[in-house]
Amino acid sequence: MTAKGELLYEGKAKKVFRTDDPDRYLVEFKDDATAFDGLKKGTIRRKGEINARLSALFFQMLSRRGIPTHFIEQTGPRQLLVRAVEIIPVEVVARNIVAGSLAKRLGLEEGTVLKRPVLEFYYKSDELHDPMINNYHIAALELATEAQIKEMETYAWKVNELLVEFLRPADLVLVDFKLEFGLHHGSILLADEISPDTCRFWDGTSGEKLDKDRFRRDLGGVEDAYEEVLRRVEKLIGENL
Repeated sequence: MTAKGELLYEGKAKKVFRTDDPDRYLVEFKDDATAFDGLKKGTIRRKGEINARLSALFFQMLSRRGIPTHFIEQTGPRQLLVRAVEIIPVEVVARNIVAGSLAKRLGLEEGTVLKRPVLEFYYKSDELHDPMINNYHIAALELATEAQIKEMETYAWKVNELLVEFLRPADLVLVDFKLEFGLHHGSILLADEISPDTCRFWDGTSGEKLDKDRFRRDLGGVEDAYEEVLRRVEKLIGENL
């Protein structure tokens, strides 16, 4: 069993610990929930366990389909062993359906299906509230090289395609999602997490929101929504073993 070492980083949703292997970290998922740059805070029961499990399942599925990830194995109910990465401070957001900030920015009705998916970049900075940026900003700030930007774009498009197809039999619609990437010995790996915290999942039949928007918008039933996503994904994977 990998020993948990020094706390390296604590964010809003996770803690990252060193291990006795400098190439490996332990990521521990928390039940804490925040929204609107931390102005809204709360707790979602079992969120840490659900997000750890979903992230492990999604990373495994994507790895089998050619996406390099930081995931190694799940070592506890809310703990993942991962490859040590230096996170690239650029968040990549893929959008298939209009929701959240996109509806406000472009004056489009939430739920409008985009004629083609959209990729957006955001500067990962709590102090600046994660502003939206473009390729020119990334180059000017030297956040990533042109080759790294292209590689992240390529992976993001492929992840979107794979997740949409994977989730369809579970009657889950992937509205949009955020990805983070990191460098491991110079190679780009998909990192962070894939969960209802970082994705918008809607029920394909009813349109019911099954993600963090239930917390953001005080819709209630947050815990049940997270549990439902996990239940459907585990059932889907069980049927495909």
